[in-house]
Amino acid sequence: MSLKDKYQELERINSLADLGGGQDRIAKIHASGRKTARERILELLDPGSFVELDKFVVHQCSDFGMEKQKFYGDGVVAGYGKIDGRMVYLFAQDFTVFGGSLSRANANKIIKVMDMALKMGAPIIGLNDSGGARIQEGVESLAGYGDVFYRNVKASGVVPQISAILGPCAGGAVYSPAITDFIFMTKKTSYMFVTGPDVIKTVTHEEVTKEDLGGALTHNSRSGVAHFTADDDQQAMMMIRELIGFLPANNMEDPPAIPCLDPIDRQDDVLAKLVPEDPFKPYDMKELITAVVDDRNFFEVQPLYAQNILVGFARMNGKTVGIVANQPAMLAGVLDINASNKAARFVRFCDSFNIPLITFLDVPGFLPGTDQEYGGIIKHGAKLLYAYCEATVPKISVITRKAYGGAYVVMSSKHVGGDVNFSYPTGEIAVMGPDGAVNILYRDKMDDAQKAAAVEDYKNTFCTPFQAAGRGYIDEVIHPCQTRRKLIEALEMCSSKHEDMPTKKHGNIPL
Repeated sequence: MSLKDKYQELERINSLADLGGGQDRIAKIHASGRKTARERILELLDPGSFVELDKFVVHQCSDFGMEKQKFYGDGVVAGYGKIDGRMVYLFAQDFTVFGGSLSRANANKIIKVMDMALKMGAPIIGLNDSGGARIQEGVESLAGYGDVFYRNVKASGVVPQISAILGPCAGGAVYSPAITDFIFMTKKTSYMFVTGPDVIKTVTHEEVTKEDLGGALTHNSRSGVAHFTADDDQQAMMMIRELIGFLPANNMEDPPAIPCLDPIDRQDDVLAKLVPEDPFKPYDMKELITAVVDDRNFFEVQPLYAQNILVGFARMNGKTVGIVANQPAMLAGVLDINASNKAARFVRFCDSFNIPLITFLDVPGFLPGTDQEYGGIIKHGAKLLYAYCEATVPKISVITRKAYGGAYVVMSSKHVGGDVNFSYPTGEIAVMGPDGAVNILYRDKMDDAQKAAAVEDYKNTFCTPFQAAGRGYIDEVIHPCQTRRKLIEALEMCSSKHEDMPTKKHGNIPL
């Protein structure tokens, strides 16, 4: 073979690999409203930055006539590239080749990029679109899944891991995304479940559609498995790019800082009137968050799940912060099982990757009820307490109104290691609300007029921030319009914080 022939052979094999399972299967993918693996990578990465690895890998299976069906790449496109000039490693399952099913060969491709990401200290992104294990390979396919899961755990807290579910993700395949830090799903074209509708019908006689069982809205609003919903593949890729912009490459780096043109001392007069005089009247905590962060940009995480608490990323003076906030507009901002789990996982992620935490409190306590108690609110609430106590990043809090009972203690109070604790003059820091307290203190000892007077006296004595400030539990009572400047000053003061926890293998968080 001449040199020219060798170059032509290279071009031919490259072209075959680029086609995956062929034009007919690519056309079917497009007809379903999805993009191919390579098209998704082009949308995700900076133009011209993708470097593909193991492009010519093929499976080694010879059972069931598989030796006659071989495709270059074997159903996974893997490699590395850049997002806004920063290195990431990624793999994308190709549904046109055996339905994107996992083989020993393509599992090795995924393992290779995961190992490289850990060595180099860069994020891992998985674009999932797979029918699951490749049945023809039996235990080899299952071993591949195990190897991937093992590396997911090794990488947890070391480099950010992001999963996008862009088609089916069933059976054991769901556990790799579940271990990663964030999951994106696309509406109507993606779904996740351990057992599908047919199996469920056979075993439990329940009838359910794929969409209702494991669609994007199900996992974003009901189960809390997923974090973001996108309309289509293109939007999902843009959302991943935006998320990566907030995150450091690994746990040894600080998050990226960008130039800030938003004045540090900017004041928003809306904040002075945001918290109503009536303590039972709701308001939207998002208005407060967007008023104080850079360019009013709040990248909310899990916006459809446990809406009584808000979590997400923003920037203060150009630097990434993680925000946790009670939402008085939903269930009065009370903490329940789902809210505790949502916030605890977010706090732990921020602590893993050196992202300072800002907490806005308006919380009347933990949600009462038999459903909550039987569901383990004690255990789940303890997760949030554990997460805040364990976190060694800068922790700053602002009490806007209610901060009652154990919920006050849990949410970044001075007592669990809060570095700077602010309160508005409207703050109410107490064991419980005035009506409940008076009923306990003076049960059957007062008439209605005396009770009303006692409630007013309790409000004036305990439902203020000044008693806590007088004991050093609140560092400063601030005017709401000063919030942005005070938070940025506190973050700057805490930027050199260093805190070591006792030496141990790991803690035993109440899972």
